Amino acid sequence: MAEKRPSPESFLTQAQREQGREGGRLKIFLGAAPGVGKTYAMLSAARVLKGEGVDVLVGVAETHGRKETEALLQGLELLPRKRLEYRGLNLTEFDLDGALARKPALVLVDELAHTNAPGSRHAKRFQDVLELLDRGVDVYTTLNIQHLETLNDVVAQITGITVRETVPDSVLERADVELVDLPPDELIERLREGKVYVPEQARRATENFFKLGNLAALRELSLRATAEGVGAIVESQRRRQAPEAIWPTAERLLVCVGPSPNSAKLIRATRRLAARLKAEWIAVFVESARQKLSQPQRARAVDNLRLAQRLGGETLTLTTRNVVEGTLDLARQRNVTKIIVGKSNRPRWRERLFGGIVDDLIRESGDIDVYVIRGDTRGAQAPASKAAPSAWAPPSEYGIAVAAVAAATAAGFALFGHHFGLINIAMLYLAATLPVAWRGFRGPAALSCVLGVLCFDFFFVSPRYTFAVSDTQYFFTFLVMVGVALVISNLTVRLKVQAVSARLGQVRTSTMHALSRDLASVRGVPAILEVAVRHVAEVFDSDIVALMPGAAGGLEVRAASGAKGELDEKERSVAQWVFDLGQSAGLGTQTLPVVDALYAPLIGAEGPVGVFRVRPRVRERLLVPDQMLLLESFLHQVGLALEVDRLQENARGAQMEAEKERLRSSLLSSVSHDLRTPLAAIIGSCASLLRGAVPLESEKARELLETIQSEGERLARLVHNIIQTTRLETGAVQLRKEPGSIEELAGSALERLEGMLSGRKVAVDLPADLPLVPMDGVLMEQVLLNLLENAARHTPEGTPVEVRSRAAKGELVVEVADRGPGLASDELEKVFEKFYHAKSSKGAGLGLAICRAIIQAHGGRIWAGNREGGGAVFSFALPWEQPHA
Repeated sequence: MAEKRPSPESFLTQAQREQGREGGRLKIFLGAAPGVGKTYAMLSAARVLKGEGVDVLVGVAETHGRKETEALLQGLELLPRKRLEYRGLNLTEFDLDGALARKPALVLVDELAHTNAPGSRHAKRFQDVLELLDRGVDVYTTLNIQHLETLNDVVAQITGITVRETVPDSVLERADVELVDLPPDELIERLREGKVYVPEQARRATENFFKLGNLAALRELSLRATAEGVGAIVESQRRRQAPEAIWPTAERLLVCVGPSPNSAKLIRATRRLAARLKAEWIAVFVESARQKLSQPQRARAVDNLRLAQRLGGETLTLTTRNVVEGTLDLARQRNVTKIIVGKSNRPRWRERLFGGIVDDLIRESGDIDVYVIRGDTRGAQAPASKAAPSAWAPPSEYGIAVAAVAAATAAGFALFGHHFGLINIAMLYLAATLPVAWRGFRGPAALSCVLGVLCFDFFFVSPRYTFAVSDTQYFFTFLVMVGVALVISNLTVRLKVQAVSARLGQVRTSTMHALSRDLASVRGVPAILEVAVRHVAEVFDSDIVALMPGAAGGLEVRAASGAKGELDEKERSVAQWVFDLGQSAGLGTQTLPVVDALYAPLIGAEGPVGVFRVRPRVRERLLVPDQMLLLESFLHQVGLALEVDRLQENARGAQMEAEKERLRSSLLSSVSHDLRTPLAAIIGSCASLLRGAVPLESEKARELLETIQSEGERLARLVHNIIQTTRLETGAVQLRKEPGSIEELAGSALERLEGMLSGRKVAVDLPADLPLVPMDGVLMEQVLLNLLENAARHTPEGTPVEVRSRAAKGELVVEVADRGPGLASDELEKVFEKFYHAKSSKGAGLGLAICRAIIQAHGGRIWAGNREGGGAVFSFALPWEQPHA
């Protein structure tokens, strides 16, 4: 057997794996639950390394007051925690910068799933660990199984508790995992003895999370996760050291299926064997590129693969030059330990004469066990093999072989005698074999070889026109000609088969890549369905109808190709059945096989999400096993794309709800002070007047009434700002643009704020030649009111305010400047956000947000800056085309 070399793809995959493990090494002490001893095991391992001279630094070690764990910290260097202040609380976190500056050989970082306090460089502690690894520092850490991302929903289903802090599985996959195991009974006993939590907390834990059933299930999950990690390491080492060898660390079965009805028995037997062995199993249909299956055979092959898929197996279809070699290559690639095949029912003499697939498979299987199971031969047909009639060439191919030899003979007659010897004539017959063999059939190629030698002998070898030979050395020439011609024809047929296999593989890969690329570039159900329908219609030469659940609960046509895009009542009932059960029906299936279309479900993570009706223009093309499996792969990809889009839509909806809640909370917290202060003043003034403590005609009563009026106006402005913000965000405000003068708007705004600006020097610099700009006068006056009010409220009493404007290129720029404390550099953009408060300021935080919304609605821009000598300046620019007289 020829030496097998790993493919370039396998080298690339191995290189990518090794590249992912560059940098520091990560070791995770994995446990089923808190209290099993993960931190204790981590510190014990670190002390051993410390004794061996390794530079060990304890970044974080949460002992939770356990004395035996605290004792292990003696003699180890502790990294001081980083202190952070958040909402008046002093918090401590792992000091990543300190660890990087110290750069030891090993850092201990407890509780990998921990969420860092706001203000930290990374949101999660595992991100700190990844940065340490990227910088070449080894890390020891701990993790509970319930924090693994892919097990989050499983843990929630088992315990009824949703874990919020999770770690991506990719972190666990790059780590060396050490399982810290403790039986559930012993863990509960430790809990009762107070070795995990304080007594009151321990009592609550045993009533909720630390139940015997929960701990047993979590223990099984942790054992499985550890075993899967070890299995991945074993597989990686096998591929590196001996890719052709089988390491039977875990059973994996492969069953060979085909169009024979015996395949159903093989599939069921493999399923039972896999259940007993608790092993994965694969059903594969290996088809020779020269094998021609009839339509019934194609349908049976697809049905058998579907049966394997329904029973929980993985299904594959391979097109290869040699059935035995293709099967064994796949088995070695997937580390298969047992191959299951059916016993052949062909006559013994044919097995001896032509050979058999089963015998070849047993002979070349090496370390792989081969199970041969007798099938039910009643009414069964033998599976296609190397000598099956289905591989024979049609009569037309033999006619082409005869024609090629006749053409070579005619050419020989034309050239013979004109300095063209017998050797060159023989070359003509060898050349005639090539085009015959390239058509891919060995029978016609062999006929052309033998017929060419006979014609060469009869027409050109002396004595001519007879099969008699005058010189016995020509017998050797004839044998060499036949041998060379057969070798050339066999190599040519093999090259043709390989070319066909490569072309089929390239077509499958390119079509799947094109579909994936286009699906990834669109968003929304209509766009996804449009892309999917177009690709499926082009690749499978079919008319497609895509159906999705409608508002009324039934299926509705959402996309279609071809002339007929609507379904009648019968077709809708078939599509609804397919959607409800998640099974295919119609053409090529056992359900309604007489229907002229295939109805296939689009399967998402949580079940069917839609149905595709595929009506091929040529039925036979769709019934090819490769085509059926490719179609299923297409539809699976579309289903996942729809599922991802739904999840993204749900995530956007949840994000919007969270944003609404945040805005609602921000609104309440922002306006509570603005509401409480004027209401308190109004209520207090009214109470004084109602009690009669102040005569109504006195000056004091007048002051109280003025307070009521001013505070009421303040409340009115606040409510107006809230309503205006809502209207601007929802687009309810319609601009009424007319050419307007900024001088008139500034004068009106200053007049309305005369009381608030009293005691200040207000400087106005508005040139007389300013152009009239198209704008909504009411809204632009609101902008000036808000900017002037903002200057008055956030600057000291008596400081000046300036209003100036200038005409720039294509813009009218207006500025409102003050001499207050100014703005910090990080606030120049934030001040225009809703509910944002500048430092040491009070208010709802809506005025400047309204200004920005109004200016942007006019197509302008607004910004803030600081002035030389102190103070802030708020500027906005409105576009204009030409000055109006």
